[in-house]
Amino acid sequence: METLYRTFIIFVAGYLFLRITGKKAVSQMNTIDLLYIFVLTNIISTPVETSHVWKSLVYAGIVVILYKIFLRLSLHNQLRWLLYERPIVLIRNGDIDRKGLKKAKMPLNELLSNLRVKGYTDTQNIAFAAMEETGNISVIPKSQYRPVQPNDLNLKVKKEYLPIPLIMDGQIIYHNLKYLQLNQGWLMNEVDKKGEKVENIMLATFLENGKLFIDNKEIKNHKNDPHYYNPGKGN
Repeated sequence: METLYRTFIIFVAGYLFLRITGKKAVSQMNTIDLLYIFVLTNIISTPVETSHVWKSLVYAGIVVILYKIFLRLSLHNQLRWLLYERPIVLIRNGDIDRKGLKKAKMPLNELLSNLRVKGYTDTQNIAFAAMEETGNISVIPKSQYRPVQPNDLNLKVKKEYLPIPLIMDGQIIYHNLKYLQLNQGWLMNEVDKKGEKVENIMLATFLENGKLFIDNKEIKNHKNDPHYYNPGKGN
């Protein structure tokens, strides 16, 4: 009973410490954030340290069970708002929410950086932006600035096809061959047709038209073609 009690207290204390710290420290970890998590983990785990292997396994098992219970409780809407923070609004209808930035502990330049990563340079073009409970920034642009969708032009598009890898880093992916009901003989024949060797192939994928696309490990010399510019002195 004491083991369960001590482990529960440590688990709850660790949870509260991370909640107090905020989402940013957990989701956008830099060197300081990683150091913080490492030190905090060692501090809260000190009470359960023991030289007995089996007791250590019991403690670890209890922590896993408690974690699973928290995940199960989070599936209920009424408890979810108690266990997780609500999304923090950062931009609404083109206007930056200063209170939201302060609550999220996010400097303005960091917000702008996150927007640029997602392809947005002007806050006036954004209808809604928020820091989600995971710490990620979600952005919804105003309707006139969002990418054009096929449905906007009344276009019918075919179903998206995902190329299936058959060779990766010079190794054949046998379970994908089996899934496609193909054999190694067919694959080797296709590779030979292209004058390649399996060990020299970085990636080979099965395309929608039934053909094999091959990307070997060789990089062609493009003779100073501007389209293949490589930044730095090594260009």
